[in-house]
Amino acid sequence: MEDRRRMDYRVQRQILDEGEVDELAHKDNSHSPFSERVKKSVRCSGPRLKKALFSTVPILSWLPRYPFKEYAVGDLISGISVGIMQLPQGMAYALLASVPPIFGLYSSFYPVLIYFIFGTSKHISLGTYAVMSVMIGGVTERLAPDSDFMTWDNVTNATLIDTVARDAERVRVAAAVTFMSGIFQILLGVVQFGFVVTYLSEPLVRGYTTAAAIHVIVSQLKYSFGISPDRYSGPLSLIYTVIEICYLLPKTNIGTLVVTLVAILGLFLAKELNAYLSKKIPVPIPTELIAIIIATIVSWQVDLSGKYGIDVVGEIPSGLQPPVFPDVKLFAPVIGDAFALSVVGYGIAISLGRIFALKYGYKVDSNQELVALGLSNSIGGIFQCFAISCSMSRSLVQESSGGKTQVAGALSAVVILFITLWIGTLFEDLPKAVLAAIIHVNLQGMLKQFMDIFSLWKSSKIDMMIWIATFILTLLLNPDLGLAASIAFSMLTVIFRTQLPKYSILGRLEDTDIYKPLDGYSKVMELPGILIFRSSATLYFANAEMYQEALGKKEQHDNEEPEDIAVIHVDPEPNPSLPQAIILDLSPVNFLDTVGVKTIRNIRRDYGEIGIEVVLAACQPGVVDNLEAGGFFNEKVTKSCLFSTIHDAVLYCKSARSRNQREDDKEELPATHF
Repeated sequence: MEDRRRMDYRVQRQILDEGEVDELAHKDNSHSPFSERVKKSVRCSGPRLKKALFSTVPILSWLPRYPFKEYAVGDLISGISVGIMQLPQGMAYALLASVPPIFGLYSSFYPVLIYFIFGTSKHISLGTYAVMSVMIGGVTERLAPDSDFMTWDNVTNATLIDTVARDAERVRVAAAVTFMSGIFQILLGVVQFGFVVTYLSEPLVRGYTTAAAIHVIVSQLKYSFGISPDRYSGPLSLIYTVIEICYLLPKTNIGTLVVTLVAILGLFLAKELNAYLSKKIPVPIPTELIAIIIATIVSWQVDLSGKYGIDVVGEIPSGLQPPVFPDVKLFAPVIGDAFALSVVGYGIAISLGRIFALKYGYKVDSNQELVALGLSNSIGGIFQCFAISCSMSRSLVQESSGGKTQVAGALSAVVILFITLWIGTLFEDLPKAVLAAIIHVNLQGMLKQFMDIFSLWKSSKIDMMIWIATFILTLLLNPDLGLAASIAFSMLTVIFRTQLPKYSILGRLEDTDIYKPLDGYSKVMELPGILIFRSSATLYFANAEMYQEALGKKEQHDNEEPEDIAVIHVDPEPNPSLPQAIILDLSPVNFLDTVGVKTIRNIRRDYGEIGIEVVLAACQPGVVDNLEAGGFFNEKVTKSCLFSTIHDAVLYCKSARSRNQREDDKEELPATHF
């Protein structure tokens, strides 16, 4: 650092305006005709076809070069580990989606194989995910409520629910919304709309998933207490559900509650043990699998369902379901939910995928990820799966247990296939309370995200507002409407920040060409007679008037009695307190709309009428193009008023002031001196 301070450099050149820079750099203003660009885009060649094929089906590019000796063992261990995790999580998250547990296993099989072929991330574990599952559950219970399947039992003289018909209808609804969400993702990927994830900032995603975790917890309380609350939908449904559960607490099934508490305590202690042993053992202990095995054996031996009325999983069919195209009649009612699912699922997957890609030095194609997820969901919907995304916990296990490529994901799908074909029926006596306990324990990581509020308070209060607003909106409006409202709020904060930028007067650091705000640096000096004005935001219709007003305030900052900033008065004698030149630093401006161009034109005209020259500095190429398109330049106004750097503009203004001073001196000399 000391050596850097001692180093010196000097650049000797003439003052260059934007027109002279264009001439020296030989700016190319030629544009290919639209027809030529179209022909070029559709022109086909062997290398181009190969590149398109490899980018569309990535497995063709990496699998033939798969280093079997180096990666096979790690991928095998990782695949088995993740597959074991997929079993209890798939069954548990099926409860969130309000479909039979076996469909959670289907959702852990078909989509994973599709992603293996089309995905670009080497480390994320695709499959069931709590947030997606609870969103699916909201749709299935709204379109197939228990009230539609009530039947009268003449033997017991009681109203019963036809669970077989209800579950079948809910599976059809889940398949329809999953298929539609996949179609949305494919379309967005085809039109290169992967940048949509930029609207899902990290505070928004974390606030959203935290609120969704609360929805998940509340939805599982009925299994934890053994009660049957009414299903509510729409805004404030979470509040109504909590009130209903509180009302039904006296009817709690004590046996179910005991099973829940024992399972939560055991899982929590086992996870703590796993964390303690994480550095000593290469593969984590499959605590969830052990829990469901023990719970199933105990339930079967003690007959928990018959003796204590504890709700169990029930019949689990073996084998795979034949493909069935989703019911087209269901597409219209679920179209909004499908779009929300497509955005949330993609946002979570690409965020996690980019983290691993950055860590291991490879590239994740955001648009191809959209297509891969879309194919996974759309094809999965045909096989009665529900919408999937990637899980943080499973992805970390896949990475930490030695997984190197997507082969680990494919092997986890093979494990699920084996379980589905031969082992699934053994878990029919598993209490649903244990699955609910697995969900509760797995959500503790999301609940820790409440600590984000304190860290965001220190780093960015606006991001903290986005987190809190997203959490509250999602909590009150449900995950689907909450997501839309949260994105709208996040975009509003961007608009507010551009409407309320920081306006600064710049000064020069002595003996340098560096210019910094006067109000932030004590060693920066203001240039006499020259006002350098900067806004921290771009200039467009929403803040153009405030830009002009702020310039007027800054320009009058030395006056003891400031003039009306809305009107520039033309005095016969120039006001000595006014600057002789104004430099507009446009470096933060990345575009100008027609209102912005008109604003700069008006500033230049109005100040020019009172003898103050206005020049522009540090314009980006796009801004120069906006000025040209907006008719800013004419015979009188050329690019000679634009400068590439602030320092060029300052030197120009100083030389212009010197020329003007010499001309004024000549006018004051007697005629005999000429």
